[in-house]
Amino acid sequence: MSEPTPLQSFLGGVGLVVPVQFLLVLNGSVFGISGFLHDAVRGGKEALTSVAGFLLGGAIISAIEGVAPPTVPTGLFRIVYSGLLVGIGTKMSSGCTSGHMICGLSRFSPRSIVATATFFATAAVTTRFVYKGAFPPIRATDWTLGTHGNTFLALQGFSIAVSTLLYLLSSGTASSIEDAPKQAEPRSILRLLVNLTTGFNFAIALRLSNLSEPDRVISFLLLPFDGAFDPSLAYLAVGALPLASLLYHFGRSKEQPRFGGQWAVPKGGKIDSKLVLGAAIFGVGWGLVGICPGPGLVNLGRALGSGSGIQQTAAWVGSVALGGLLV
Repeated sequence: MSEPTPLQSFLGGVGLVVPVQFLLVLNGSVFGISGFLHDAVRGGKEALTSVAGFLLGGAIISAIEGVAPPTVPTGLFRIVYSGLLVGIGTKMSSGCTSGHMICGLSRFSPRSIVATATFFATAAVTTRFVYKGAFPPIRATDWTLGTHGNTFLALQGFSIAVSTLLYLLSSGTASSIEDAPKQAEPRSILRLLVNLTTGFNFAIALRLSNLSEPDRVISFLLLPFDGAFDPSLAYLAVGALPLASLLYHFGRSKEQPRFGGQWAVPKGGKIDSKLVLGAAIFGVGWGLVGICPGPGLVNLGRALGSGSGIQQTAAWVGSVALGGLLV
């Protein structure tokens, strides 16, 4: 049984935006978690470091809460099938809920608008088909920060402080980078530190928002037609999307990363059958178990930290990685 958590989800949504902006300004990268996972499988150092940040965040969450991550009440076959669909779909459509919904919608990207509408629709239909009547009615709204909310906010504050120090450190070279006629040489160690801290920060925000909890995601995707509908993740969107859009359009300078390297934000792009089909496949996989790449990595870290639930979480993340390799 679930209860709406407006304050936790709203603040978690705000918290998701901060690492997105730091990664953009310092490294020139889009915060696409499925991309991190797919690139990490192929040995990308920055992607591996971002994944490590998520796993570290999950392990620390486990230490704070003292419990294993929530498991999905289903067999291993559905877990693996969901992971494969998410891996295939996100690779085909070049994004998931972070890259398309948070980053893409904040840029007003037509591709991301189409992708988000598609995967949300197929996720809702899938969830309705699989879980209709399976969850009890929603409970009274919880307006608190929860048992560990203050701790999660403090951890985010620490991570933001580290990212801010990195930003200040970059100010000494920012002017020379911006004036350079060509792409500046990447400052590898500092870029890796940005990936680690932003991945960690995002992981903590995911837990505060409750997007890491599969039952809450499923309850949200059931929509108001079901008595078990939990609107909490709508508050996450209210906290994340307006702020992300404001920061993207008004909180960055020239399109040159402060730690060098390539400005990797996509420009335009076709809206084609591959995008739509990939987003649809991703939505089905998401709706089957209520997990997308970010929460999957966080929950794997929680499982590794607690020593419990490793089989299910590792099977799902491994299946996502395999699905990406199949495309």
